[in-house]
Amino acid sequence: MQDLPDHPRFVFNATNLQSGALWRFSKPYMRDYRVGEVRLPTIPVAVAVAASSAFPPFLSPLTLRVPAAAYSPPTPQEDLHQEPFTTAVTLSDGGVYDNLGIETVWKRYETVLVSDGGAKMTAQPHPARHWLGLLKRVLDTIDNQVRSLRAQQVVHSLRKGERRGAYWGIRTRIEDYGLPDSLPCPIATTNALARVPTRLARLKGSVQEGLINWGYAVSDAALRCHLDPGLLSPQRFPYSRGLDLRG
Repeated sequence: MQDLPDHPRFVFNATNLQSGALWRFSKPYMRDYRVGEVRLPTIPVAVAVAASSAFPPFLSPLTLRVPAAAYSPPTPQEDLHQEPFTTAVTLSDGGVYDNLGIETVWKRYETVLVSDGGAKMTAQPHPARHWLGLLKRVLDTIDNQVRSLRAQQVVHSLRKGERRGAYWGIRTRIEDYGLPDSLPCPIATTNALARVPTRLARLKGSVQEGLINWGYAVSDAALRCHLDPGLLSPQRFPYSRGLDLRG
């Protein structure tokens, strides 16, 4: 972690399954506000990335071993500053706690840019009745509600002028930005990209390039519409295939 630059600040968020709070990794420190803080952590970046993306149940949890002596002196707020909370930190995907990753920056910065690649929950006319399928559906419903509340928090703050910035999602309609020179992104094609499931299987090159091109186009439109109209408009997609998913 100490090989990372000072600017910009890289922060990797994970969910502490022991405290139920956010565990954040950065160059100056890693911490959980209930467990404590380790200054200038020397763990590999790969470990921080693995913890941040430890998606349950198959990739989670990651147990982070930390010497008790590595922590700074505890504050009264750190009510879990004791073993095993300090020495065997049990971490899962940061999205379990905060899927948009805004917790880390919300109280510190006036300008916030939020890119939401989360899938939208689909309707099910006949939800599963067996316990495993039913449990998954209930957890998906809880997750969908938390995602929605976070997104509403961001959009409301931007509309009220409490923050500067922009929010865009994988299901955004690029036409809604009203820019005459945004890159061509037919809604039928972008909806098809939004339906690509999150999974460990390898994606075809055309799908990868389509997702990258779509993210490039929608972030450009959001930034030029809501943050800085003076930004130069892009002339082409990063990949020449555009949003063509064939091949």
